[in-house]
Amino acid sequence: MQESIYEYMNITSPTAVVVISIAMILMFGFLSTRITKLIKLPDVTAYILTGVLIGPYFLNLIPKSIIEGMDFLADIALAFIAFGMGEFFRFDLLKKNGSRVVLTAIFEGTLASALVFILTYFVLGLNFAFSVVVSALASLTAPTSTMMTIRQLRAKGDFVNTLLQVVAIDNIIGLLAYSVAISIALSSLNSSLIEPRSILEPVIINLGVIVLGGLFGVFMKLMIQKKRSTDNRLIIAIALLFGFCGICTLLDVSPLLGCMSMGMIYINISDDDKLFKQLNYFRPPILLLFFVRSGLTFRLDALITPMGSVGATPLLLISVTYFIVRIIGKYSGAFIGSIVAQKEKKVRNNLGLALIPQAGVAIPLVAMGSRAIGGDLGSALETVILAAGILYEIVGPALAKLALFKSGACSQKIEDIVEITERDVDGRQKSEVELLIERIQKIQTELPEHTDSEEEQAFTSAAEEHYELIASRRQRFNSRR
Repeated sequence: MQESIYEYMNITSPTAVVVISIAMILMFGFLSTRITKLIKLPDVTAYILTGVLIGPYFLNLIPKSIIEGMDFLADIALAFIAFGMGEFFRFDLLKKNGSRVVLTAIFEGTLASALVFILTYFVLGLNFAFSVVVSALASLTAPTSTMMTIRQLRAKGDFVNTLLQVVAIDNIIGLLAYSVAISIALSSLNSSLIEPRSILEPVIINLGVIVLGGLFGVFMKLMIQKKRSTDNRLIIAIALLFGFCGICTLLDVSPLLGCMSMGMIYINISDDDKLFKQLNYFRPPILLLFFVRSGLTFRLDALITPMGSVGATPLLLISVTYFIVRIIGKYSGAFIGSIVAQKEKKVRNNLGLALIPQAGVAIPLVAMGSRAIGGDLGSALETVILAAGILYEIVGPALAKLALFKSGACSQKIEDIVEITERDVDGRQKSEVELLIERIQKIQTELPEHTDSEEEQAFTSAAEEHYELIASRRQRFNSRR
């Protein structure tokens, strides 16, 4: 069907095929979000399902060569996600409750991984290499969905600070565990004996990547000075992120920890959150391309048939049980960790609910892991995590929103949104109607002038500064003439 479509359109140029394919991915991805928004599903779910729709199992609109050629998108997507996570890793907040947050992150990540390993290896009897890698992935938490929910609800307070720090530390620990798991999996596939070197080497390499990422963050601060125009700031930041990804690819290591370290160092030595907002507004097309591409590689036939290299259990059953057991592990681990860390009851009871989303980090990582392992085992890993990721994106944001409301980080009660005095200057108790009118008036005075997001405002500001710079140069040029 693919060849006939391009023949019918009389497209023979390889360049034209690439450009049209990218255009179709972007347009179909956008159109799918119009549908999923009606049923309250996140964009990531729309993108993955779009890839399935236009992929080889249905419309077959994208050539296999294009799909394989977009393999690098996993590294780029992970770099943008990780750099954005670094913004919430501020040293002043870590000093206040750093040890408590680390304890909580260790408990929730470890318990989730342990339960998934018990499920896959002992209960379902799956391949050891597969069980090790998928259990390491279980500890990771995607920050994007949670951060979007926090911004949408304007949540704040100790619960939000704890949540963001737990997610950041959780991913540092999780990625180290994932790197070790990949090495153990490769060793177990090549030999029955697992050498200590296969465990220590990835840990040392990732620690080196963290240091290198920090140095890139310092270099970014030196390059991005106040005198730089905003468009040049964006160019420098993207160039450094891409360059760092290239170095990580040469070392055959994930850029997640290094890019997180880069963002962390940059925000702490520059206090420049405007750059993060500009990058957040720039990255949607890249993430769309990546997640649609993930859907294009989604093997639907493998979901219902057992894959011999993994075990006798169909991948669909593995995905569903992984989805359920990981939720149990995340919630229980966060609950126990909060008790050990002596966190208050609202944090203890609700933190686990906000740690459910996973697709934003796990899917780019499993794409890289699949590339390293290869074969049916790598394909099975990617299929299971993609299927579970769709489920997590459906329930994750809703559970995160529930956690924010139950923890008191945000409220729908008008009396909790604004504070006013309940008595007038004469000491008389105001009526309920008077209090309501005053609260509404105060909310109106605090409303922003327009509804653009912070990212849109940062990008608009960058464009305005750029045009002002061009206009001033033209004016100087005309005056010289």
